[in-house]
Amino acid sequence: MALGRWLRSWLAAVMGVQLLFPGPGQGSESPPSPNPYERQAERDRMVQNQLLSRGIQHHAVLDAMRQIPRHWFVPDSEKDAAYEDRPLPIGFGQTISQPYIVAFMTEALQLQGTEKVLEIGTGSGYQTAILARLVRQVFTIEIVESLAKQAEATLKALGIDNVTIRIGDGYQGWPEEAPFDAILVTAAPDHIPQPLLDQLAAGGRLILPVGKFLQDLILVQKTDQGFEQKVLLPVAFVPLTGEAQKQRAQ
Repeated sequence: MALGRWLRSWLAAVMGVQLLFPGPGQGSESPPSPNPYERQAERDRMVQNQLLSRGIQHHAVLDAMRQIPRHWFVPDSEKDAAYEDRPLPIGFGQTISQPYIVAFMTEALQLQGTEKVLEIGTGSGYQTAILARLVRQVFTIEIVESLAKQAEATLKALGIDNVTIRIGDGYQGWPEEAPFDAILVTAAPDHIPQPLLDQLAAGGRLILPVGKFLQDLILVQKTDQGFEQKVLLPVAFVPLTGEAQKQRAQ
């Protein structure tokens, strides 16, 4: 065991990368693979063909997308498709976002590495893992208990320890941990929740899809004068449930 740890550390130093140690993923009872480069070629192609070719440029975002094994965050039935250019179902009516959208939203936050970030909609934990590689601390809220527990187990298996998960309704944010330097929402309300705006730090950025059916991805920045909004691109996300769903029905 000691030799194995030494060898992995040596490889990491020589290769200039942070090695990842595969965990069970969702719905899998097989033991973790000892190969830190499992399906690495697929991740490299994903980054080249789906991200770089579409203008994603932030080096830390690209590195995180190369490192995090997306196939750990999908059910066994979807693992073969884990690196395809599309969202995938993860159960409970939820999806894991298309790799490009994950990278695009993350890049739009302009993260520098010291931020405290709030994520609404943990889902499988894939976007959470990407954020965790880029910032100081991530607080993430998931309304579906089973998804939250699965995500927590996968993140733990990856050795990611700067994430705190709460089971609950994300509409109200996490006021006791506010303010946040950035907030990322992975499901669509039909309006921008005021509690999330209130919990942004000065200069902070909020990115979320807004709309009932097809949505616009909107970036909000808190300034000294108030809030600046920018529509980035059309998207299609699952709806934000809980309080947002109740307000949508009114």
